[in-house]
Amino acid sequence: AMAAVLARGLVRAWAARARAGQRCRGAAGAQDGEVGRAQRAADGAGTEPTIFSRIIARTVPATILYEDDECLVFRDVAPQAPVHFLVIPKRPIPRLSHVGPQDAQLLGHLMVVAARTAQAEGLADGYRLVINDGKHGAQSVYHLHLHVLGGRQMGWPPG
Repeated sequence: AMAAVLARGLVRAWAARARAGQRCRGAAGAQDGEVGRAQRAADGAGTEPTIFSRIIARTVPATILYEDDECLVFRDVAPQAPVHFLVIPKRPIPRLSHVGPQDAQLLGHLMVVAARTAQAEGLADGYRLVINDGKHGAQSVYHLHLHVLGGRQMGWPPG
C-alpha cells in the first residue's frame, strides 16, 4: 500500500513538472541544450565579459547585419529558424528586468532596428521577437538581446 501511494505521488510530481514545461530526466535532473546553458549562465552572471561584449569589441567574429552608435545586429550562430538574428545594445544591460525609465529610448531603438532589419531580411510575412530574462526565461547570455526569428511559420504557444 505504501509503495502504491509513493508511486502515485511520483507520477503526480512528474506530471506537474511536465505541465510546467520541465523535462523529467531522472534523479540527477540533468539539463542540456539552451536551458542547461541558461541554468549555468545564471550562476556566473556578471562575473566576466560576455560573448556579446567580445563581439562588440571585434575579438570574436560575427556576421554583422547592422551597426550604429547604440546597437549591433548579427546572425545567431545556432539559428532556430531560417532567419535568426540578434539585436543587442552596445551598452551592456544584463537583463530586461534590470532596465529603468532611463532605458526607454534605447529599448525603443532596439525594437525599431529589429523591425527594419527583419524587413531587410525579407520577413514580410512576419517574424517572432523573443527576449529571454533570467534562469527561468532560459537566458544564456547576460547581456540583453532580442532574438528575431522568421522565414517559417511559428507555433503557438511558445516554450
